[in-house]
Amino acid sequence: MTEPLNVNVEGLEPLLARMDNLSFDLRKKGGRFAMRKAANVIRDKARQNAAQVNDPKTPEEIAANIVVRFSPKDFKRNGNLVFRVGVLGGARGHAAASGEVAGKGKNNPGGDTFYWRFLEFGTVNMPAQPFARRALSENIQAATDQFVLHYNKSLDRAIKRGER
Repeated sequence: MTEPLNVNVEGLEPLLARMDNLSFDLRKKGGRFAMRKAANVIRDKARQNAAQVNDPKTPEEIAANIVVRFSPKDFKRNGNLVFRVGVLGGARGHAAASGEVAGKGKNNPGGDTFYWRFLEFGTVNMPAQPFARRALSENIQAATDQFVLHYNKSLDRAIKRGER
């Protein structure tokens, strides 16, 4: 079993202070935009890392299947803005059930890359070569900085328009 990833995020205090006086709709709009920008930082680094562990002899490409997705279920349930960075198709069982395994296409531009889990977490016969977890752990501050930058920009635009 893998160890949990602990991160320390710094630099959010000034932004949180600005958010106290804003409406929920404004926070949601700006937050969603900024969260996607932050998630894209992690996605891009995960793609770079996946390209390093990808086998060029196969037609499948893990990096092409790494995406950012918004979670409307979490938002509807509790109002939290959640973006996930992950690999399309997931595990073999899910990929087969969702119809994402039949070659390359719209749903899986990199082909059937169910084996990404074996590379990420390792097996009894192979050590782990983490590319996604490493992308997060090495870039959490860069993602946080992107979030703060873009959220502040959206707040400035809203203030100029007179929204609150």
